[in-house]
Amino acid sequence: MSVISDLEPKLVWKYFDALRKIPRPSGGEGRVADYVVSVAKKLGLEYVKDKTGNVIIRKPGSPGHDNAPTVVLQGHLDMVCEKNSDKEFNFNKDPIELVIDGDWLTADGTTLGADNGIGVATALAIMEDDSLVHGPVEALFTVDEERGLVGAMTISADALKGRIMLNLDSEDLGVFSIGCAGGADSHFTLPVNRKPVSGDKLLQLHLSGLRGGHSGIDIHEGRGNAVKILNRLLYGVNKEIPLELVTINGGDKHNAIPREIKAQVVIDGSKTAAFKTWFDKAIEEIRMEFSPVEKNITFSATELNESLPLVLDEKSQSVLFALIFALPHGPLAMSRTIAGLVETSNNVAAIKCDEKSISIHCSGRSSNDAALQALQDKLAAIGSLAGASVEQPEGYPGWMPNLDSKILQVALDAYKQVTGKDAKYEAIHAGLECGLIGEKFPGMDMISFGPTIQHPHSPDERVNIPTVDSFYKHTLKILEILA
Repeated sequence: MSVISDLEPKLVWKYFDALRKIPRPSGGEGRVADYVVSVAKKLGLEYVKDKTGNVIIRKPGSPGHDNAPTVVLQGHLDMVCEKNSDKEFNFNKDPIELVIDGDWLTADGTTLGADNGIGVATALAIMEDDSLVHGPVEALFTVDEERGLVGAMTISADALKGRIMLNLDSEDLGVFSIGCAGGADSHFTLPVNRKPVSGDKLLQLHLSGLRGGHSGIDIHEGRGNAVKILNRLLYGVNKEIPLELVTINGGDKHNAIPREIKAQVVIDGSKTAAFKTWFDKAIEEIRMEFSPVEKNITFSATELNESLPLVLDEKSQSVLFALIFALPHGPLAMSRTIAGLVETSNNVAAIKCDEKSISIHCSGRSSNDAALQALQDKLAAIGSLAGASVEQPEGYPGWMPNLDSKILQVALDAYKQVTGKDAKYEAIHAGLECGLIGEKFPGMDMISFGPTIQHPHSPDERVNIPTVDSFYKHTLKILEILA
């Protein structure tokens, strides 16, 4: 029996338990899309699955409410697949291992998938429950949201009938999102040359223990970026104890702040003790610098008894260190209209090394389209100065807040009725599918809301169990009011 079998609301947790057993990495949602279709068939509901893999399920209004406006319930099927380095886990086949810790549900060493599994489970529960009062409902389940909102980008412009949308993909109960940032990626490819080693001692450096997190939601906290920190250390030690870089690999998802990184370097063996002493001191300084937000930074320098490989030549190494140093990370501008909101940011998300080139992936965000374009131009200019080629695929639009939104007022009233408390609303720096969907379906009146989920996109992800029940009841009350 699952540890969540007895939690309320039972229908929501039933579907979440089913989802956590189905692999659903971004770009690999075939099995979970098939599962959603199977639910529609079992319930005898109309469904459509498009060529991208998006699924729409349609449910008629409850008796006497067929003429109410159609409401779209929207969530995404994929999840960010991150795990701790010491966790043996295969996201392509293994079910998420659930752990209850007081009022929180988390996973054992991996991301939980509450983002956006709870939203998907909520929509499926509403599709099943025939005791509810609601008008016609369309449940839109998109794919590949986490890698760039691909499902929302490719959905047909005539796919939806409804013009009221509840996006079930926010992460703070009682706080509605009414606007979000747009985003665009930059992919750098730096050609490098290699040469035979001069030193005789091969070391593997491993920086880990950083919190990582969501590159939109958590970017303002100043958490450590493993790529930026290790590059800073390598740059610093190289001025005193010359090193030769073999490989450097860290980070993974474009929307996750990198938590760990590994590098291999060759040094003069007679300098090994001095090299390690330098790093011991430097790491302590890093720990002190980041102590308010990072409590578990770890570092190791392990001697490897392997044949000495080719290393980057002096120019390639120097340019690489300079390029990573020059790439901005973190908040770059704050909103001039909404206090406390990050307007523009960049995440130096990942670095990968092969024999002839090194690739670096950056993810930019802004609620100002002009500022986002300026960031893209800045990144391209930095890459050009370093001699790197820079690819910048088309990004996605932001979502401008509408304070006159009718569904916002309905949601505020419904929350008060359900909880007895006043809800708040805000624009967020994360990307939501609302921007693309609003652009594709003119007149779509939207809000985004959800239960309380902390640390999405990291193995520390957890969802507050009682807020799931409140979130579900709030969603039902909105549908009832609109019916």
